[in-house]
Amino acid sequence: MKATYHKYMLEFKRPSGTSRGIMTEKETWFIVLEENGKKGIGECGILRGLSADDREDYEEKLNWVCQNIHLGETVLWEKLLEFPSIQFGIEMAFLSLKNENPYVLFPSDFTNNSKSIVINGLVWMGEEAFMKEQIEEKLEQGFTCIKLKIGAIDFQKELDLLRFIRTHFTAEQIEIRVDANGAFSSNEALDKLNQLSGFELHSIEQPIKKNNTDSMAELCKNTPFPIALDEELIGVFSFEEKEALLQKIKPQYIILKPSFVGGFRGTHEWIALAEKYNIGWWITSALESNIGLNAIAQWTFLQNSDMPQGLGTGALYTNNIDCPLEVLNGQLWYSKTKNWDSAFFEKA
Repeated sequence: MKATYHKYMLEFKRPSGTSRGIMTEKETWFIVLEENGKKGIGECGILRGLSADDREDYEEKLNWVCQNIHLGETVLWEKLLEFPSIQFGIEMAFLSLKNENPYVLFPSDFTNNSKSIVINGLVWMGEEAFMKEQIEEKLEQGFTCIKLKIGAIDFQKELDLLRFIRTHFTAEQIEIRVDANGAFSSNEALDKLNQLSGFELHSIEQPIKKNNTDSMAELCKNTPFPIALDEELIGVFSFEEKEALLQKIKPQYIILKPSFVGGFRGTHEWIALAEKYNIGWWITSALESNIGLNAIAQWTFLQNSDMPQGLGTGALYTNNIDCPLEVLNGQLWYSKTKNWDSAFFEKA
Protein backbone atom coordinates (compact mmCIF):
# COMPACT_ATOMS: atom_id res chain seq x y z
CA MET A 1 0.00 0.00 0.00
CA LYS A 2 1.22 3.48 -0.91
CA ALA A 3 0.15 6.64 0.96
CA THR A 4 0.64 10.28 -0.01
CA TYR A 5 -0.67 13.59 1.29
CA HIS A 6 -1.16 17.07 -0.08
CA LYS A 7 -2.41 20.46 1.02
CA TYR A 8 -5.47 22.16 -0.46
CA MET A 9 -6.53 25.76 0.16
CA LEU A 10 -10.30 26.35 0.10
CA GLU A 11 -11.21 29.90 -0.94
CA PHE A 12 -14.31 31.53 0.57
CA LYS A 13 -16.76 33.11 -1.88
CA ARG A 14 -17.24 35.86 0.67
CA PRO A 15 -15.18 36.59 3.80
CA SER A 16 -16.91 34.75 6.65
CA GLY A 17 -16.97 36.10 10.19
CA THR A 18 -16.78 34.38 13.55
CA SER A 19 -16.05 35.82 16.98
CA ARG A 20 -12.42 34.83 16.31
CA GLY A 21 -12.17 36.99 13.20
CA ILE A 22 -12.78 37.03 9.45
CA MET A 23 -11.84 34.03 7.27
CA THR A 24 -11.01 34.35 3.55
CA GLU A 25 -9.46 30.91 3.05
CA LYS A 26 -9.32 27.60 4.85
CA GLU A 27 -6.47 25.08 4.76
CA THR A 28 -7.17 21.36 4.50
CA TRP A 29 -5.08 18.25 3.75
CA PHE A 30 -5.88 15.08 1.82
CA ILE A 31 -4.43 11.62 2.47
CA VAL A 32 -4.54 9.31 -0.57
CA LEU A 33 -4.09 5.54 -0.31
CA GLU A 34 -3.30 3.35 -3.33
CA GLU A 35 -3.39 -0.43 -3.45
CA ASN A 36 -3.85 -2.89 -6.32
CA GLY A 37 -4.77 -0.13 -8.73
CA LYS A 38 -7.43 1.29 -6.41
CA LYS A 39 -7.48 4.63 -4.57
CA GLY A 40 -8.97 5.84 -1.31
CA ILE A 41 -9.08 9.46 -0.10
CA GLY A 42 -9.49 11.02 3.33
CA GLU A 43 -9.58 14.63 4.49
CA CYS A 44 -7.71 15.97 7.49
CA GLY A 45 -9.85 19.02 8.23
CA ILE A 46 -7.74 21.26 10.42
CA LEU A 47 -8.92 24.73 11.46
CA ARG A 48 -5.97 26.92 12.38
CA GLY A 49 -6.37 28.71 15.68
CA LEU A 50 -8.99 26.25 16.91
CA SER A 51 -8.10 22.60 16.24
CA ALA A 52 -6.23 20.79 18.99
CA ASP A 53 -3.70 19.64 16.39
CA ASP A 54 -2.85 23.13 15.13
CA ARG A 55 0.84 22.43 15.75
CA GLU A 56 4.12 23.16 14.01
CA ASP A 57 4.73 19.43 13.49
CA TYR A 58 1.39 18.82 11.73
CA GLU A 59 2.84 18.19 8.26
CA GLU A 60 5.66 16.19 9.81
CA LYS A 61 3.02 13.92 11.41
CA LEU A 62 1.21 13.53 8.08
CA ASN A 63 4.50 12.46 6.50
CA TRP A 64 5.08 9.98 9.35
CA VAL A 65 1.62 8.49 8.79
CA CYS A 66 2.30 7.98 5.10
CA GLN A 67 5.68 6.36 5.86
CA ASN A 68 4.03 4.03 8.38
CA ILE A 69 0.75 3.27 6.62
CA HIS A 70 1.61 -0.46 6.87
CA LEU A 71 0.73 -0.28 10.59
CA GLY A 72 -2.95 -0.22 9.61
CA GLU A 73 -5.88 1.95 10.57
CA THR A 74 -6.37 0.83 14.19
CA VAL A 75 -2.73 1.15 15.27
CA LEU A 76 -2.35 4.49 13.49
CA TRP A 77 -5.54 5.85 15.09
CA GLU A 78 -4.23 4.96 18.55
CA LYS A 79 -0.84 6.57 17.85
CA LEU A 80 -2.52 9.78 16.60
CA LEU A 81 -4.46 10.61 19.77
CA GLU A 82 -3.26 14.23 19.79
CA PHE A 83 -4.00 14.66 16.06
CA PRO A 84 -7.79 14.20 15.82
CA SER A 85 -8.10 15.60 12.29
CA ILE A 86 -5.51 13.10 11.02
CA GLN A 87 -7.33 10.30 12.87
CA PHE A 88 -10.42 11.30 10.91
CA GLY A 89 -8.55 11.45 7.61
CA ILE A 90 -7.11 7.98 8.17
CA GLU A 91 -10.51 6.46 9.01
CA MET A 92 -11.99 8.05 5.89
CA ALA A 93 -9.15 7.00 3.57
CA PHE A 94 -9.25 3.34 4.64
CA LEU A 95 -13.04 3.22 4.22
CA SER A 96 -12.74 4.89 0.82
CA LEU A 97 -10.13 2.34 -0.29
CA LYS A 98 -12.15 -0.61 0.99
CA ASN A 99 -15.45 0.27 -0.68
CA GLU A 100 -16.28 -0.36 -4.32
CA ASN A 101 -17.25 3.29 -4.75
CA PRO A 102 -14.52 5.40 -3.06
CA TYR A 103 -17.08 8.11 -2.22
CA VAL A 104 -19.74 5.83 -0.71
CA LEU A 105 -18.24 4.98 2.67
CA PHE A 106 -21.48 3.97 4.39
CA PRO A 107 -24.10 2.65 1.93
CA SER A 108 -27.60 3.47 3.19
CA ASP A 109 -30.99 4.93 2.32
CA PHE A 110 -29.20 8.28 2.35
CA THR A 111 -26.65 7.37 -0.32
CA ASN A 112 -29.32 5.75 -2.51
CA ASN A 113 -31.35 8.99 -2.38
CA SER A 114 -34.42 7.57 -0.64
CA LYS A 115 -33.96 9.45 2.64
CA SER A 116 -32.44 12.79 3.70
CA ILE A 117 -30.91 14.47 6.75
CA VAL A 118 -32.61 17.50 8.31
CA ILE A 119 -30.02 20.24 8.82
CA ASN A 120 -29.89 23.74 10.26
CA GLY A 121 -29.31 26.78 8.05
CA LEU A 122 -26.21 28.70 9.12
CA VAL A 123 -26.26 32.49 9.35
CA TRP A 124 -22.77 34.00 9.46
CA MET A 125 -21.71 37.00 11.53
CA GLY A 126 -21.54 40.33 9.79
CA GLU A 127 -23.24 43.68 9.57
CA GLU A 128 -26.87 43.73 10.62
CA ALA A 129 -28.18 44.07 7.04
CA PHE A 130 -26.07 41.12 5.85
CA MET A 131 -27.26 38.90 8.71
CA LYS A 132 -30.88 39.88 8.07
CA GLU A 133 -30.44 39.08 4.37
CA GLN A 134 -29.08 35.62 5.25
CA ILE A 135 -31.95 34.94 7.67
CA GLU A 136 -34.56 35.80 5.06
CA GLU A 137 -32.75 33.64 2.51
CA LYS A 138 -32.70 30.61 4.84
CA LEU A 139 -36.39 30.98 5.62
CA GLU A 140 -37.21 31.21 1.91
CA GLN A 141 -35.15 28.05 1.32
CA GLY A 142 -37.42 26.08 3.64
CA PHE A 143 -35.22 25.66 6.71
CA THR A 144 -37.16 24.99 9.93
CA CYS A 145 -34.03 25.36 12.08
CA ILE A 146 -31.51 28.19 11.76
CA LYS A 147 -28.27 28.78 13.60
CA LEU A 148 -26.98 32.31 14.15
CA LYS A 149 -23.40 33.15 15.00
CA ILE A 150 -23.53 35.89 17.64
CA GLY A 151 -20.95 37.84 19.61
CA ALA A 152 -19.28 39.86 16.86
CA ILE A 153 -21.63 42.83 16.50
CA ASP A 154 -23.45 44.95 19.08
CA PHE A 155 -25.48 42.67 21.38
CA GLN A 156 -28.56 44.90 21.13
CA LYS A 157 -28.48 44.56 17.34
CA GLU A 158 -28.30 40.79 17.73
CA LEU A 159 -31.34 40.91 20.00
CA ASP A 160 -33.11 42.98 17.34
CA LEU A 161 -32.36 40.32 14.73
CA LEU A 162 -33.85 37.64 16.97
CA ARG A 163 -36.85 39.90 17.56
CA PHE A 164 -37.22 40.24 13.78
CA ILE A 165 -37.42 36.45 13.39
CA ARG A 166 -39.81 35.94 16.28
CA THR A 167 -42.09 38.74 15.03
CA HIS A 168 -42.73 36.64 11.93
CA PHE A 169 -42.21 33.06 13.11
CA THR A 170 -43.09 31.23 16.32
CA ALA A 171 -40.79 28.74 18.03
CA GLU A 172 -42.98 25.96 16.58
CA GLN A 173 -42.38 27.26 13.05
CA ILE A 174 -38.65 28.06 13.29
CA GLU A 175 -36.16 26.59 15.76
CA ILE A 176 -33.35 29.04 16.53
CA ARG A 177 -29.93 27.99 17.75
CA VAL A 178 -27.26 30.59 18.54
CA ASP A 179 -23.51 30.12 18.74
CA ALA A 180 -21.46 32.58 20.77
CA ASN A 181 -18.09 30.88 20.11
CA GLY A 182 -17.05 31.85 23.66
CA ALA A 183 -17.71 35.56 23.11
CA PHE A 184 -19.35 36.35 26.49
CA SER A 185 -17.33 37.09 29.61
CA SER A 186 -18.05 34.89 32.61
CA ASN A 187 -19.50 37.75 34.68
CA GLU A 188 -21.93 38.91 31.98
CA ALA A 189 -22.95 35.56 30.50
CA LEU A 190 -25.96 34.78 32.72
CA ASP A 191 -27.41 38.26 32.22
CA LYS A 192 -27.08 37.87 28.45
CA LEU A 193 -28.64 34.42 28.56
CA ASN A 194 -31.59 35.86 30.47
CA GLN A 195 -32.04 38.51 27.77
CA LEU A 196 -31.80 35.89 25.03
CA SER A 197 -34.29 33.59 26.73
CA GLY A 198 -37.22 35.82 25.75
CA PHE A 199 -36.87 34.63 22.14
CA GLU A 200 -37.58 30.95 22.88
CA LEU A 201 -34.21 29.72 21.63
CA HIS A 202 -33.44 26.04 21.30
CA SER A 203 -29.91 26.40 22.70
CA ILE A 204 -26.72 28.45 22.81
CA GLU A 205 -23.32 27.02 21.92
CA GLN A 206 -20.28 27.82 24.03
CA PRO A 207 -21.41 31.09 25.70
CA ILE A 208 -18.02 31.55 27.41
CA LYS A 209 -14.48 30.53 26.44
CA LYS A 210 -13.38 26.95 27.01
CA ASN A 211 -11.31 25.90 30.03
CA ASN A 212 -13.47 27.91 32.46
CA THR A 213 -15.10 24.74 33.73
CA ASP A 214 -16.23 26.11 37.10
CA SER A 215 -18.00 29.05 35.45
CA MET A 216 -19.46 26.85 32.70
CA ALA A 217 -20.77 24.35 35.24
CA GLU A 218 -22.45 27.19 37.16
CA LEU A 219 -23.95 28.56 33.94
CA CYS A 220 -25.32 25.15 32.92
CA LYS A 221 -26.87 24.81 36.36
CA ASN A 222 -28.62 28.21 36.27
CA THR A 223 -29.26 28.83 32.57
CA PRO A 224 -32.80 29.74 31.48
CA PHE A 225 -32.43 27.64 28.29
CA PRO A 226 -30.10 24.83 27.17
CA ILE A 227 -26.34 25.24 26.74
CA ALA A 228 -24.36 23.17 24.23
CA LEU A 229 -20.63 22.56 24.61
CA ASP A 230 -18.60 22.86 21.42
CA GLU A 231 -15.03 24.22 21.71
CA GLU A 232 -14.99 22.83 25.27
CA LEU A 233 -14.57 19.32 23.83
CA ILE A 234 -11.50 20.19 21.75
CA GLY A 235 -8.26 18.75 23.11
CA VAL A 236 -9.99 16.34 25.50
CA PHE A 237 -8.41 13.12 24.28
CA SER A 238 -8.88 10.21 26.69
CA PHE A 239 -12.19 8.53 27.55
CA GLU A 240 -11.57 9.29 31.24
CA GLU A 241 -11.03 13.01 30.56
CA LYS A 242 -14.21 13.15 28.47
CA GLU A 243 -16.26 11.55 31.21
CA ALA A 244 -14.80 13.83 33.91
CA LEU A 245 -15.63 16.92 31.83
CA LEU A 246 -19.27 15.94 31.32
CA GLN A 247 -19.67 14.95 34.96
CA LYS A 248 -18.35 18.33 36.11
CA ILE A 249 -20.10 20.71 33.70
CA LYS A 250 -23.35 18.76 33.16
CA PRO A 251 -24.30 20.49 29.89
CA GLN A 252 -27.69 20.07 28.28
CA TYR A 253 -26.10 19.25 24.88
CA ILE A 254 -22.76 18.56 23.27
CA ILE A 255 -21.86 19.29 19.64
CA LEU A 256 -19.59 16.84 17.90
CA LYS A 257 -17.26 17.68 15.03
CA PRO A 258 -15.48 14.49 13.87
CA SER A 259 -12.50 16.50 12.55
CA PHE A 260 -12.00 17.96 16.04
CA VAL A 261 -12.73 14.96 18.29
CA GLY A 262 -10.95 12.03 16.66
CA GLY A 263 -13.12 11.01 13.75
CA PHE A 264 -15.94 8.48 13.96
CA ARG A 265 -14.35 6.49 16.78
CA GLY A 266 -13.77 9.58 18.93
CA THR A 267 -17.29 10.84 18.21
CA HIS A 268 -18.74 7.46 19.22
CA GLU A 269 -17.01 7.77 22.60
CA TRP A 270 -18.61 11.17 23.22
CA ILE A 271 -22.05 9.89 22.16
CA ALA A 272 -21.81 6.90 24.50
CA LEU A 273 -20.96 9.19 27.43
CA ALA A 274 -23.63 11.74 26.52
CA GLU A 275 -26.29 9.04 26.49
CA LYS A 276 -25.00 7.64 29.78
CA TYR A 277 -25.50 11.05 31.43
CA ASN A 278 -28.74 12.02 29.64
CA ILE A 279 -27.07 14.74 27.56
CA GLY A 280 -28.37 15.53 24.08
CA TRP A 281 -26.02 15.73 21.08
CA TRP A 282 -25.83 16.49 17.39
CA ILE A 283 -23.16 16.29 14.70
CA THR A 284 -21.60 19.29 12.98
CA SER A 285 -19.16 19.64 10.11
CA ALA A 286 -16.22 22.01 10.55
CA LEU A 287 -15.70 23.81 7.25
CA GLU A 288 -14.32 20.70 5.53
CA SER A 289 -14.38 20.38 1.76
CA ASN A 290 -17.08 18.22 0.21
CA ILE A 291 -14.80 15.18 0.67
CA GLY A 292 -14.98 15.43 4.46
CA LEU A 293 -18.58 16.65 4.52
CA ASN A 294 -19.62 13.63 2.45
CA ALA A 295 -18.09 11.21 4.97
CA ILE A 296 -19.61 13.02 7.96
CA ALA A 297 -23.07 13.16 6.37
CA GLN A 298 -23.09 9.46 5.49
CA TRP A 299 -21.99 8.47 9.00
CA THR A 300 -24.39 10.90 10.68
CA PHE A 301 -27.36 9.40 8.84
CA LEU A 302 -26.59 6.01 10.41
CA GLN A 303 -26.78 7.50 13.93
CA ASN A 304 -30.58 7.82 13.54
CA SER A 305 -30.89 11.18 15.27
CA ASP A 306 -34.12 13.08 14.69
CA MET A 307 -32.53 16.45 15.55
CA PRO A 308 -31.46 18.89 12.81
CA GLN A 309 -27.73 18.33 12.23
CA GLY A 310 -25.12 21.03 11.58
CA LEU A 311 -23.94 19.86 8.19
CA GLY A 312 -22.75 22.73 6.03
CA THR A 313 -23.20 22.17 2.31
CA GLY A 314 -19.79 23.22 1.05
CA ALA A 315 -21.39 26.13 -0.82
CA LEU A 316 -19.07 28.59 0.97
CA TYR A 317 -16.12 27.98 -1.35
CA THR A 318 -15.25 28.93 -4.92
CA ASN A 319 -13.03 25.87 -5.43
CA ASN A 320 -14.80 23.05 -3.62
CA ILE A 321 -14.95 19.59 -5.19
CA ASP A 322 -18.16 18.97 -7.15
CA CYS A 323 -20.27 16.33 -5.42
CA PRO A 324 -23.83 14.91 -5.23
CA LEU A 325 -24.69 16.57 -1.89
CA GLU A 326 -27.49 19.13 -2.25
CA VAL A 327 -29.92 20.96 0.03
CA LEU A 328 -33.64 21.01 -0.68
CA ASN A 329 -36.15 22.51 1.78
CA GLY A 330 -33.72 22.46 4.68
CA GLN A 331 -32.71 18.83 4.12
CA LEU A 332 -29.45 17.35 2.86
CA TRP A 333 -29.86 14.84 0.02
CA TYR A 334 -27.45 12.62 -1.89
CA SER A 335 -28.49 13.44 -5.43
CA LYS A 336 -28.88 10.84 -8.18
CA THR A 337 -28.29 13.42 -10.91
CA LYS A 338 -25.17 15.20 -9.60
CA ASN A 339 -21.75 13.57 -9.76
CA TRP A 340 -18.33 13.77 -8.17
CA ASP A 341 -15.55 15.62 -9.91
CA SER A 342 -13.77 12.52 -11.23
CA ALA A 343 -10.83 14.60 -12.50
CA PHE A 344 -10.04 15.71 -8.93
CA PHE A 345 -9.95 12.11 -7.72
CA GLU A 346 -7.72 10.99 -10.60
CA LYS A 347 -5.24 13.79 -9.88
CA ALA A 348 -5.25 13.25 -6.09
